[in-house]
Amino acid sequence: MSPVPSRLFTAHPGWPVHGQRRRSLRGLLSVWRRDVKGEPQTILLAHGSGGQLSHELVERVFVRHFDSSILAELNDAAIIEFGGFNFHVPGSTNLQPETDNLKLAFTTDSYVIQPLFFPGGDIGKLAVCGTVNDLAVAGAEPRYLSAGFIIEEGLPLETLERVVVSMAETARAAGVQIVTGDTKVVNHGAADGLFINTAGVGVVPPGVHLSPSNLRPGDLILINGTIGDHGMAVMMQREGMEFGSSLVSDCAPLNGLIADLLAACPGAVHCMRDPTRGGLVTTLNEWATAAGAGIEIEETAIPVREEVRAACEVLGLDPLYVANEGKVIVAVAPQAADQALAALQAHPLGREAALIGQVTDEHPGRVVLHTPLGARRVAEMLVGAQLPRIC
Repeated sequence: MSPVPSRLFTAHPGWPVHGQRRRSLRGLLSVWRRDVKGEPQTILLAHGSGGQLSHELVERVFVRHFDSSILAELNDAAIIEFGGFNFHVPGSTNLQPETDNLKLAFTTDSYVIQPLFFPGGDIGKLAVCGTVNDLAVAGAEPRYLSAGFIIEEGLPLETLERVVVSMAETARAAGVQIVTGDTKVVNHGAADGLFINTAGVGVVPPGVHLSPSNLRPGDLILINGTIGDHGMAVMMQREGMEFGSSLVSDCAPLNGLIADLLAACPGAVHCMRDPTRGGLVTTLNEWATAAGAGIEIEETAIPVREEVRAACEVLGLDPLYVANEGKVIVAVAPQAADQALAALQAHPLGREAALIGQVTDEHPGRVVLHTPLGARRVAEMLVGAQLPRIC
C-alpha cells in the first residue's frame, strides 16, 4: 500500500477534524477568520461540503436574498405546480381549455470532482446521475436535462469526448434526454480541467408528495445499500493510494429503483433523499431539523463494506459522513416497511438494502446513534470539509 499523504494527517490546514478515531486526532482544523458573531467572512472549502457551513451559507445569503418560498423548503428539487390558467395559441383568437394541474420537479447541480475519472465513473456519468437522482427522490419521473460545460484551455479533446460519451450512455440508461446546453472555455489555470452543470426537469405523478414534513413517529428508515463507496473510491484515486481493487464508486441512476419502490408501496413512502455530500448522518440531520422530529439509527445495521471501513480507519474518517452517489434513504410507514424492503432488494441497485432506524417523537431535531456497545450518542451534522471535491 502506498504511503498516506501527509496532508491527511495532523496540522495540515486543508483537512478539518471531525472527531477522534482510535485515540489519534487527524487533520486538525485550520483557524478561520470570523466576525464578532463567529461567522466566517470568507468562503471556505467547508462551505461546499454539504454540512453545517453549507447550510449556514445557503440560509444567510441565498435564501435571504432570493426570497422564494419554494427555495426556502431546501429540498433536492423544487416542486412547481401548474394549472388554473389558459394557453393562448399564436395566430388564433381562441384560448385553449384550462389545464389540469401539473406538477414538475426542477433541480440543478454543478460538478467539480477531481479526478475527472475514477473507479466506477467519471464527471460525466456523475453529472447525469446526480441530477436524475435529485429528481427521483422528489418523487418525479426524470425527463429532460441541460448540460453546461466550463472547459479549461488545454484540456485534451479526447478527454472531453470521453466524458460526453459517458454522459450520453448514462442518460440513455436513465431514460432521459439531454436537450440543451452551453459551453465556455476559460484561460489555462482559470479552471481545473473541466466543470459541468446539469439541470433537470421531471414530472411528479398525481398523489405523490414526498417531504420531510411527512415524517411521523414510528416511520421506519431504509437504505438501499452500503455507504461511503463513492467518497472513498474517489479519495483513493485522487491520492494515488492502493487500497484493494474493489473500492468502486456507487455512482448510478436511481430512478428505476425508486419507481419500483413507489409502485410497490403507494402512499406509504413519506420521504426520500440521496445522501451525497456530508453523507448519511448529515442527510438525516436535515430531515430531523426540517420535520422537528427525532431520528434513531442502529449503527450496526448500516451496511458498510470492509474495504471502505478499513480505508476510513487509515485516514481517520467516519463512513457515516462520506459521500454516496447511488444511495437513497427512505422513510416509510411501518406497516409498509416489509414491502418497501422487498421492493428495494429485488432491484440490482438495492440488493443490500437494510432497515437502519426509525423516526421518534423523542429528542426532536436530533439524530441519535445506537452504538455497537449499547450506548447512545448524538450524531451531529458534518462540520468542516471532510472530503472536498468528491462531486
